[in-house]
Amino acid sequence: MPALRKASSYSKKKVTPFTRISKKKGKSYVKTVPPQKIVKFTMGNEELFNNNKLPHHLTLVSVEKVQIRHNALEACRQFINKQMDTKVAGQYLFKVVPFPHQILRENKMLTGAGADRMQKGMQLSFGKSMGKAAVVKPEESIFFVAVATPKAVAITRKIFHQIKSKLPGKTRILYTEKK
Repeated sequence: MPALRKASSYSKKKVTPFTRISKKKGKSYVKTVPPQKIVKFTMGNEELFNNNKLPHHLTLVSVEKVQIRHNALEACRQFINKQMDTKVAGQYLFKVVPFPHQILRENKMLTGAGADRMQKGMQLSFGKSMGKAAVVKPEESIFFVAVATPKAVAITRKIFHQIKSKLPGKTRILYTEKK
C-alpha cells in the first residue's frame, strides 16, 4: 500500500482547479474518484436534539482557509465519537459538517536507491487522484456537538483540544446555549 504524503503538501495550498467530477463528459477532468473514508456524518441521539433536550452547543470552527483531508476528518470523527460514547453515553449529538468533495492528485516521482538521478517528468502534469479533501473557509464549522449538561460541555471542550493536533490550520471552539 502506498504511503500518504504529508498533509502540509495539501493543507494550506490554494485549491487546485479541474479536480471535480461533472455530469457533462467534457467538463469531467477526473476519471476515477477515491472512495469516501468518512462512514457517518451524524452520530448520537438525534431525537433528543430535535426535542430540545440538548441545550449546550459546541462547534469547532476553522480560523483560516484550509483543506482538510478525509482521512483526518475520519480519524477525528472516530476519536470524538468513541470518547463521547464512553463519557456522555447517548446524551449527545455529534455532526461532521464539511463534506470532502475536492479530489487531491499526485504526480509520483522516483527517487532513492533504484533511481540514479531525480526523475524530471512532464511539466504541469495532471497526476493521479489519491484522496479527497474538504475546503474549509474562515469561520466555517468543522464539528458540531450538542450536549445536555455543563459537565458534558467541559468533557467536550477537552476532547476538542485533544483533536486539534490532527487537523491542519488553526481552530477555535464556539459555545452557545439554547434556551
